[in-house]
Amino acid sequence: MNRTEEPPARDHFKDLNYLTEEKVYEILETCGEKEDYSPLIRVIGRVFSSADGLVQSFRKNKQHTKEELKSLQGKDEDKDEDEKEKAACSAAAMEEDSGASSSRLEASSVNKPGPDEVSVDVEAVRRVYSKLLANEKIEAAFLNALVYLSPNVECDLTYHNVYSRDPNYLNLFIIVMENSNLHSPEYLEIALPLFCKALSKLPLPAQAKLVRLWSRYSTGQIRRMTETFQQLITYKVISNEFNSRNLVNDDDAVVAATKCLKIVYYANVLGGDVDRDHNEEEDEEPIPESSELTLQELLGEERRNKKGPRVDPLETELGVKTIDCRKPLLPFEEFVNEPLNDVLEMDKDYTFFKVETENKFSFMTCPFILNAVTKNLGLYYDNRIRMYSERRITVLYSLVQGQQLNPYLRLKVRRDHIIDDALVRLEMIAMENPADLKKQLYVEFEGEQGVDEGGVSKEFFQLVVEELFNRDIGMFTYDETTKLCWLNPSSFETEGQFTLIGIVLGLAIYNNCILDVHFPMVVYRKLMGKKGTFRDLADSHPVLFQSLNELLEYEGSVEDDMMITFQISHTDLFGNPLMYDLRENGDKIPVTNENRKEFVALYAEYMLNKSVEKQFKAFRRGFHMVTSESPLKYLFRPEEIELLICGSRNLDFEALEETTEYDGGYTRDSRVIRSFWEIVHSFAEEQKRLFLQFTTGTDRAPVGGLGKLKMIIAKNGQDTDRLPTSHTCFNVLLLPEYSTQEKLKERLLKAITYAKGFGML
Repeated sequence: MNRTEEPPARDHFKDLNYLTEEKVYEILETCGEKEDYSPLIRVIGRVFSSADGLVQSFRKNKQHTKEELKSLQGKDEDKDEDEKEKAACSAAAMEEDSGASSSRLEASSVNKPGPDEVSVDVEAVRRVYSKLLANEKIEAAFLNALVYLSPNVECDLTYHNVYSRDPNYLNLFIIVMENSNLHSPEYLEIALPLFCKALSKLPLPAQAKLVRLWSRYSTGQIRRMTETFQQLITYKVISNEFNSRNLVNDDDAVVAATKCLKIVYYANVLGGDVDRDHNEEEDEEPIPESSELTLQELLGEERRNKKGPRVDPLETELGVKTIDCRKPLLPFEEFVNEPLNDVLEMDKDYTFFKVETENKFSFMTCPFILNAVTKNLGLYYDNRIRMYSERRITVLYSLVQGQQLNPYLRLKVRRDHIIDDALVRLEMIAMENPADLKKQLYVEFEGEQGVDEGGVSKEFFQLVVEELFNRDIGMFTYDETTKLCWLNPSSFETEGQFTLIGIVLGLAIYNNCILDVHFPMVVYRKLMGKKGTFRDLADSHPVLFQSLNELLEYEGSVEDDMMITFQISHTDLFGNPLMYDLRENGDKIPVTNENRKEFVALYAEYMLNKSVEKQFKAFRRGFHMVTSESPLKYLFRPEEIELLICGSRNLDFEALEETTEYDGGYTRDSRVIRSFWEIVHSFAEEQKRLFLQFTTGTDRAPVGGLGKLKMIIAKNGQDTDRLPTSHTCFNVLLLPEYSTQEKLKERLLKAITYAKGFGML
């Protein structure tokens, strides 16, 4: 453009209602010559405060001929090709299943124009911002314009259905979000909250379109947007005093920023390593409903979510789930906001989650922002309310039928026949009325006086798990290297036995008990609906994974040097050789450099899915009998499910000391208490686990660590030869006031080493 022929006057820009990159540079140059930036400030104020002006600005194809447009499109395609190449480099080259990520990029590239295409030139917007934001006066113009723009945009989206009439309306959000100063303090008070409220009003298709666009952004861009919304949430949380009367759920800015963060979260998922395939098949026969269902309907207690757990509407719109993402652009932990978790009243939030009213927002609908402790509390409320509901229904049912029914899931077992007693009883319940599994568990050991307030159940689960995972039974194989268990494909046990193990796992979550089980992560992924693939072998079968990886990376001739075929051989738990054809007539099909990826994928499919299909289906079915109506799948990722079931392996006794309370005359500064903690901290790891087992009924830390364990040490008389005792139901340690530290240590060690069984004190 030749600007010397007709020098623009200051008034020349008065009629300018939209901007292009060229026009911005033209005005900038004029202002620079005169050292007066007021014309540019006025133009920015006018355009950036007008929805129509911003929508028309920085168009890709504005003022271009057809030929120029074709040329421009060619450049865009080149750019997308570069992005695809970059994504391909970052994925594991040996993965058969990693192709899903590159196919996603292809689907949303310009090679397939359509609803995902945006008309704004994002690169041009970035170049303009980088030029202009260095000037403080110009930056203030952006800030003021955004304050004026946002309420009008919110009104347009709320009442005028503007996006359905003009999909280009999305451009203004894309342009504003490219402002790298959005997270600065000047924006946090007014401008950003107003903009978040407008952005959160976007209809679902528009949100999905933004997700697809942002999923092609770099990790740095995703992190900048994440930090922008996180900073607003944190700022609002720490600058207000939220409590049970002043709920954070009622703060419009926090709610709007969380909804905006959800869009970035799904862009982070979609932009990562996504595998939409390899899904476990649904159970062929549905889990039986309760026989009490008719009565529930009569009493207005019809079950919610009978079709299964809820699904986020944005997930449905995008056709992708969090579980599909192997590795997001940013770690999931960066989306958790700890200050928000600290002030969230989870009982109220859970109520809003269940009622699903439009005027009350629940943060449980955005589980990515919650930490595992908060989500576990939400799950606890859900489980307890379900238990109370089952209890109430049972009482009403007994009144109507005139029969005496048990409002609890009662198990009476003998210690020396715990598997026979418990599993036979659970099998009968599972067949007759699976809804009884959702009642509160009440365990009684025959011949013992202990009343189950939680502690007896803890020991019951521990003993059952010890028996079921005993290698002599042969239901599971055990890897000495990884210390992990895997389903035994050659097990002689019936499918019913595996179903019952699934029930036990589900009951443990449902009754808030921690189990000492050691599964590879692929088991939890499979429980959540994803099949195992080659990369899962690294965790479950590391030696096999290494061998197959070497096969993929071998640079010579695989066929000539290795001489392997599509028939594989492995030994079962009892040492018997097993042959399996990965393809029909596999013994006649050699593995070559060309088909080795297929060989590896089929090998993994056999080891992780086909060989244990019968056992795992039964196992998953038992698990779902207990958890099918729970928000478990909606709230938690596989690694968090493992944390729920197994607890944390990290034992921080310093944190336990900080949170322990004292009763009966003891205080933190009592002589016995100081000696006690000195002794406990000196224990070896195994002794610490025994102490936890003795005091709490499990040797694992709960979700969130030992700091979340509310332990009480109570005085139990003066100096005596009696051993310390405990109420595992309530995590209470009864400690006599021993005369010396040596005596205290000797008595405590004897108590934790030989403790077994329950009695009445």
